[in-house]
Amino acid sequence: METVPHAVDPNRAAQHGSVVMRLLDEIFPLVEGFYVDLHKNPELSHSEHRTASGVAEWLTRTGYEVHKGVGGTGVVGVLRNGPGPTVMLRADMDALPLEERTGLPYASTAHATDGEGKEVPVMHACGHDAHTACLVGAADLLSETREEWAGTVMVVAQPAEETLDGAQAMLDDGLYERFGRPDVILGQHLGPQPAGLISHRAGVILGAADSYRVRIFGEGGHASQPHTTIDPVLVAAHIVTRLQGVVSREISPSEMAVLTVGRIQAGTKANIIPDEAYLEVNTRALNDNVARQLEAAIERIVRAEAAASGATREPEIERFEGAGITVNDPTSTAEVAAAHHAYFGDDYVIHLPDPFPGTEDFSCFGLPGDPQPIPYVFWFVGATPHDVWEAAPGDTPYEKMGNVPSNHSPFFAPSREPTLRAGLAAITVAALSYLGSERSAQPAPTPGAASMGGAYQEHPYDGGPEPVGDPFPVHDAPPPAGDPVGASDDSYGPPPAGPRQSADPYGPPPGEPAHPSGYGPVPGEAAPGDSYDEPAGSHGPPKGEPYAPRAEGGAPQEANDAYDSAFLASSWPEPGQEDPAKSTHDADMDAVIGAQDEELREEWRGEKAEESTLSADMAAILDDDPQGPPPQGPPHGQPSGPAFGGPPPRGDAHQAPPPGPDDDLPDSEYRL
Repeated sequence: METVPHAVDPNRAAQHGSVVMRLLDEIFPLVEGFYVDLHKNPELSHSEHRTASGVAEWLTRTGYEVHKGVGGTGVVGVLRNGPGPTVMLRADMDALPLEERTGLPYASTAHATDGEGKEVPVMHACGHDAHTACLVGAADLLSETREEWAGTVMVVAQPAEETLDGAQAMLDDGLYERFGRPDVILGQHLGPQPAGLISHRAGVILGAADSYRVRIFGEGGHASQPHTTIDPVLVAAHIVTRLQGVVSREISPSEMAVLTVGRIQAGTKANIIPDEAYLEVNTRALNDNVARQLEAAIERIVRAEAAASGATREPEIERFEGAGITVNDPTSTAEVAAAHHAYFGDDYVIHLPDPFPGTEDFSCFGLPGDPQPIPYVFWFVGATPHDVWEAAPGDTPYEKMGNVPSNHSPFFAPSREPTLRAGLAAITVAALSYLGSERSAQPAPTPGAASMGGAYQEHPYDGGPEPVGDPFPVHDAPPPAGDPVGASDDSYGPPPAGPRQSADPYGPPPGEPAHPSGYGPVPGEAAPGDSYDEPAGSHGPPKGEPYAPRAEGGAPQEANDAYDSAFLASSWPEPGQEDPAKSTHDADMDAVIGAQDEELREEWRGEKAEESTLSADMAAILDDDPQGPPPQGPPHGQPSGPAFGGPPPRGDAHQAPPPGPDDDLPDSEYRL
């Protein structure tokens, strides 16, 4: 790659995104159903066979060239659409060995065998189910609107992110040699901020992490005769104590560093001094030099303490897991963030002032050691239900984010619909920032026209300073033989290819052909009830000055506290109190999807769900749970106040369908 692709004008990208996202309401029930299925059926790192088959099946049916088994269980889909840049969209698929305690009707009860042969519970506690659902949804949207863009989309569903080796495994398996080297890489991650909020940061956004295994060898014996032994437990205790002084006494106060001994094991019985002790140590840093300094300190202290205790055998120290810092390309970050601002509106996009020491292996795809690394942009999508956010203790977003269930918590329960809608829009608009085709562009935006944002825009831009935000935590076998692309014995993913039944509210009317995928409109034709005619003035920058991209580096021109954002600071309006300055684009979207929403609500009220396979399946998952309705309060021990029961907050632009009679029905927040 000799040059970095230049993004289209952010307002132009938002215009393309607006047209593409008109299909969102048509495919959203499928994306939502796929997400629920993945959440109920999580798989551990390197074992994502079922998930990978679902992704491959979806991509195959929507027209991608699909390859399975890349780097183990990874999936790659390629869609070529004329000359233009190659844009890679990445999501991770694996889950965590954790018991879910959210109380959701689709909570995971899965168990699996981990790498050590132990049976463990499994949960999607880090949002990878949402990442994957948004990835296939965005791929579908782009496939069905090829007239709006030009270039190549490269979809990568990555295994084993939680073990920080899945990205490198795909690269080692010839990812770029086999499928082409991308010009820019885009990825996103759920976080604990309010559902639907998009957070960017140029430069370092995530830290480096390394994990080490340490084995101390002693000489065992009877507990009554310690003088005849070399006690490895005592050696391990000294190591743990001394390691705690590394950060405070060896690392500059101007640098961030964390050193944690997360595991220690020794012995089998109180009256036996064991032969050896085992430790696992984890480090975090925002600087590669600091990471190496921590590693050197661990090795020095472990060996010195063993020698000081008279150990006759050298300890073993092994780095078994790790990934470097994630450094967003400043120019690309500014371009994607500008497109997000133009589409969502300023209240829904913030800029993080500081990086976070959580770690991802996403940065591996950028080839950090290559003479010509590939630019990438990684951002966050808020997932905390709005009622949970409002009820969480704290006067500022910084305090609230420490009091809501976050990634890797057994209570992590994203607000399903607003999170998925925001994630779908964010990654699609980001892709269109580079793929947007001038050949199909709408007329230039009218000065003073309303912001973009579709169903997401509610607070109009007031000309004030741009809000900023703060960081939030994230975490840190080949497929079965003979498993063809798309083959699966499980009931999940898109419905079978072919025309839908006329009872399906998302399919074509009787007598009209269906999209080849089986769930979209015929290429080149509008969906029933849809219109691609834009009303005058429906696109453009926020009110006032035309939108100008940020200076290189992506930092806001005027720094301001995150809680100056209307999205973060205040309660969402009650029904009937919404902002009257609704954009003309919103009005157009209402006209497009209003009839569909009303038809869907009537379907539920008229008990016609059984006529639609999709609706019946979602009803079985969400409403007919044998355990009964979800709890109307927080699960026992949940750390952050009321969260997972009760209706969603009314009047928020991110919650859909809009407030109506269904809000008074039991479990309405789980209905389609």
